Amino acid sequence: MTHPEEHQLATSVLVIGSGGAGLRAAIELAERGVDVLVLGKRAKADAHTTLAAGGINAALATMDPEDSWQQHAADTIKESYLLARPEVVRIVTENAARGIHDLERWGMPFAREADGRISQRFFGAHTYRRTAFAGDYTGLEIQRTLVNRAAQLGVRVLDTCYVTRILVDGNAVFGAYGFDVDTGSRYLIHADAVILAAGGHTRIWRRTSSRRDENTGDSFRLAVLAGGRIRDPELVQFHPSGLIDPENAAGTLVSEAARGEGGILRNALGERFMERYDPARMELSTRDRVALAAYTEIKERRGTERGGVWLDVSHLARDTIMRRLPRVYQTLLELQMLDITRSPIEIAPTAHYSMGGVWVRAEDHGTGVDGLYAIGEASSGLHGANRLGGNSLIELLVYGRITGAAAARYSAELPAQRRSWEALAQARGEVDSLLAADGPENVRALQRTLRDTMTQHAGVVRDETSLLAGLSELDELEVRMAKVGVHPDRAGFQDLAHAFDLNASALAARATLEAALERKETRGCHNRSDYPEQDPALRVNLVWAGPGRVEREEIPVVPSEIAGLMREVSTEGKLVE
Repeated sequence: MTHPEEHQLATSVLVIGSGGAGLRAAIELAERGVDVLVLGKRAKADAHTTLAAGGINAALATMDPEDSWQQHAADTIKESYLLARPEVVRIVTENAARGIHDLERWGMPFAREADGRISQRFFGAHTYRRTAFAGDYTGLEIQRTLVNRAAQLGVRVLDTCYVTRILVDGNAVFGAYGFDVDTGSRYLIHADAVILAAGGHTRIWRRTSSRRDENTGDSFRLAVLAGGRIRDPELVQFHPSGLIDPENAAGTLVSEAARGEGGILRNALGERFMERYDPARMELSTRDRVALAAYTEIKERRGTERGGVWLDVSHLARDTIMRRLPRVYQTLLELQMLDITRSPIEIAPTAHYSMGGVWVRAEDHGTGVDGLYAIGEASSGLHGANRLGGNSLIELLVYGRITGAAAARYSAELPAQRRSWEALAQARGEVDSLLAADGPENVRALQRTLRDTMTQHAGVVRDETSLLAGLSELDELEVRMAKVGVHPDRAGFQDLAHAFDLNASALAARATLEAALERKETRGCHNRSDYPEQDPALRVNLVWAGPGRVEREEIPVVPSEIAGLMREVSTEGKLVE
């Protein structure tokens, strides 16, 4: 067999993922004079971060002087249903203002008040206005700002590199292995430290706000194979407002800003149904409640014929829509030829965000594998069982900076870099064997089967019978996965990438199903119809360490300065089947 071309590269710190988290870490490293290389499987200008619409949180107190990082922390822990790690929350909220000021220095065009203050708006369940924004394309502007700053610093970015393995010897990383999605040529990258910023696992559901080659569970697989663990994989946020059609864009997000600006939710009978579920906050309720409310309306046959509900902003002034919701307006025109200033939008819950992720330490997001860190949606600890809108973008900036600094120190103090020819041979052999696979099973068809399984058995509402059925179907799917055929063609090696995506998705699905079985309660986004109440004994994080291995991790006490600002977590209106 002729060996393919293999490029060998070396860097002090390797960053896997070119979205906001990865780029912020790379910027920190470059500003410290540390050699850094960033790998992304798609173009950095079009990373998943660009889809984040509504805003980014920090207690700047530009609109509400009473706001503070402590109140931001209290809101975050309260809405996490007490599953957020208090130290992670403190670090993010206390450092949030610095994250915003970094973006300002690098040219981020935040919306501003007439006197020049950064504008901040309400997002659901925040005590004060603390969500800064740029229209409804905040993530896009953040990504542009970070891409530009990285370019100014001369950060190297490889755009079409798919990482298949993190290379480890004796619980210490020494690099990564992968291939070019276009040409198939291989990459062997030696590195002192690796920062994993490759996103979450929401693409394993049928209707998702992620595009088809994003959030397929890559981070889960790479971390577990390197010796890491997964925390709270069952805690997945279903965003209330994903589009239903066209089919090839099902799940595309309608920004939470549409509700934040005054959008109204109605069922097929014309009823403003949030009155039944959270009469105090209505459409400004938390995402988990709004998603569950929509799910319940649809399940109880008060939804539309196509299984949705209506989100209406047509009562708002046209100027307000064009100024505050331009991306929503443009998206609906392009996808459905729908004018939202005149007509309501048909939506349904969509898998949106992995609130769990790779197990990490609070102080530096180290994984327990020496030299391996995880940040952004790949990591865990901030969101618990319900993520506040706008918190994920600030998390990228805060931990991108902190983890970049930690990786720089680790690299500087490393006396020698370990190597393992066995680990490298395993990585090479894995790619070789998939390329040689010529079985009857189609990779994309198996991906669809997996998404159908997770949608049917581990969606917004779950129960033991359904979760066990999902695991049984996953067992059958894994048998079929051993018989795939992989056929690169002149258009590139996307088929090989999809095969690795499938392997990652299957691992993420198993982690999710097994942890969901273990969490025998209803808490936040996790709705067990057979266990409709919260169980105080399950105020723990669940850590998945491989098939059949789910451990409970105690959560530290919330500091008094934060606990004193928390209101009781209400379950009023929190319905299940």
